[in-house]
Formats: sequence, structure tokens, C-alpha cells
Amino acid sequence: MVSLILQYIVTHWVAWLFAAISGILGAAYRRLSKQLKAEQIKARSINAAVLALLHDRLYQACQFYLKRGFCTLEDRDNLEYMFKPYKALGGNGTGEELYNRCLALPYESAEREDKK
Repeated sequence: MVSLILQYIVTHWVAWLFAAISGILGAAYRRLSKQLKAEQIKARSINAAVLALLHDRLYQACQFYLKRGFCTLEDRDNLEYMFKPYKALGGNGTGEELYNRCLALPYESAEREDKK
């Protein structure tokens, strides 16, 4: 009886080894897949949060410049610095429309703002 068991083990050890390796790899794949999905959800949430912050900041800055009636060169640089990543993250047309309206404002120097 023992010799039959040993003979069976010797004959089929390779199949058992591959079955064990397949099981381990399958479990590792499921675990990594679950982690990847969680990271993707987290990354999408972070992107949405950054987009919301950029939109809010762009909206506030544009409203200020539009009320003031002019933009300095530094103001335009700041707007562009916010608008490029906003657009790259999929920002909507509201932010772009405000940005373009600010770009159409007349150029003024920073001294004009200091005199007010």
C-alpha cells in the first residue's frame, strides 16, 4: 500500500506542483487586481478634487479681474498656470469661457492697482 502511494506521488508530483503554482498565481492576481482597482478609484477621486479646486480658484480669480476691469502680465501668467492643468484634467467650458474673457481684458501695470 505504501509503495503504491509513493509510486503515485513520484508519478504525479509535477502535476501537483503546477496546480499549486497556478493556485498561488491566481490568488496573487486577484489580490493585485483588487489593489489596482482601489488605486484607480483613489486616483480618479484625487483628480476630481484637484479639478474642483482649480475650477474654484480660476473662477474666483477671473471674477476678481473682470470686476477690476484689467489684468497685469503677472495676473495672466497666474491664470495660465491654473488653466493649463484645469483643461488637461477635463475642465468644462465655464472655466475656459472665464479664462478667455480675462485674456480679452486690457493690459495694465501693477502700479495702477497700487494707486487704488
